[in-house]
Amino acid sequence: MTTNNQSFFERANNWLKQSITIRIFTIGILILLLLIPVSMVESIIKEREERQEEAITEVSSKWGEQQTITGLVLTVPYKSYSKVFEGEKKDEFKLVESREYAHFLPEELTISGEILPEIRYRGIYEVILYNSKINLSGKFATPAFEEWNIDKENIIWEDAFVSLGITDLRSIQENISVKWNDKDYFFNPGVESSDVIQNGISTRLPINHTDTINTNSMFSLDLNFNGSSGLNFIPLGKLTKINIKSKWKDPSFTGAFLPDERVVNTEGFSANWKVLHLNRSYPQNFRGAIQGINESAFGVSLIVPVDEYQKSMRSAKYAVIFITLTFLIFFFVQILNGVKIHPIQYIIVGLALCVFYTLLIALSEHIAFKFSYLISSISIIGLITLYAKSIFNNSKLTTLIGLILAALYLFIYSIIQMEDYALLMGSIGLFIVLAVIMYLSRKINWYSIKTKSDN
Repeated sequence: MTTNNQSFFERANNWLKQSITIRIFTIGILILLLLIPVSMVESIIKEREERQEEAITEVSSKWGEQQTITGLVLTVPYKSYSKVFEGEKKDEFKLVESREYAHFLPEELTISGEILPEIRYRGIYEVILYNSKINLSGKFATPAFEEWNIDKENIIWEDAFVSLGITDLRSIQENISVKWNDKDYFFNPGVESSDVIQNGISTRLPINHTDTINTNSMFSLDLNFNGSSGLNFIPLGKLTKINIKSKWKDPSFTGAFLPDERVVNTEGFSANWKVLHLNRSYPQNFRGAIQGINESAFGVSLIVPVDEYQKSMRSAKYAVIFITLTFLIFFFVQILNGVKIHPIQYIIVGLALCVFYTLLIALSEHIAFKFSYLISSISIIGLITLYAKSIFNNSKLTTLIGLILAALYLFIYSIIQMEDYALLMGSIGLFIVLAVIMYLSRKINWYSIKTKSDN
């Protein structure tokens, strides 16, 4: 049938079927439409990650939260007087007494102990818990009030107390007592002043108003408590030394200070910190509240080395590249071999690529990520390759498409593994792909392309 005998609508329909521009435009529209299921996949990943966090929070709330140890702090209350003016002319005043607190930090603080980790499960989710046995020891210097011009008779020595900060008091496993100059004093929950420690325990020291504390007031105490995820310390000593060891093989040292020495191997880790008072922003002695104490915290987190949701999300970020390159492969096979591919067939291939991510997420919750990726990629490559064979009816083309898809999945997996070099490797890979496409299409006459069904 010649074009002279065709109606306008028939000629327009044939032009739409044969136009390369229309085909490319259609493929672009299909890629944009497939971003909808891709965004749904990313939402699934976020939802599963939130469920994991909820499971961790639920178990940790019953066992023990991430702990931060603050202390010891010696606090001595004193009387303070302020003028309150009275009378119509405000020319008379009276003195109003109030109770304030002076805080003294240790001259030396040594913390040593061990973290005993264990993994609990909430459904399919892992939760890292631990029991820790810690010893704190050191000494205090004589509290000096002279620099603040506080009269001795205003110092309330009999109400002096020491306090220890623990984030989650529910996790304490044994009664806690401090050995102060060879005498034991048991702690009680709560602190009288929240200037330094907001959540913790304290005990009074029997100091008479005629006494002062010996220059070498030694202390020592043992802690046995539970926690989860990590353990942090605040360096209150003029010289703070901390030594922590554990059988956990994947620690992450966090906070304001990194260890001076650390050993991490298959048997666990050990770490040593040494912090001077000059390394902090707050002094050894102060009155009232002060800023910067919590910001000086540091310690160790017990991390899971492979987070399947993070890797799944990173792989999903490359979904557009996956879909675009796969469609590009099919498009060039269509152009170079004269095969006609319907937009519905593109959509089916695109949906298969999206199913890869749901398989990856589901499998990675039960087996290692690398095996999940391998099983999911082989399944989708096999599915698309068999589908391509039914389209092209050509074994060589089908094999070529399968090999290219395998190379793409291997390339994306390499990028996911190389977190620090992901951008570099991705850019180089895309450059190579673009160069190959330009080379293969350099001699194509885009104005005279016909498919088999157009002849």
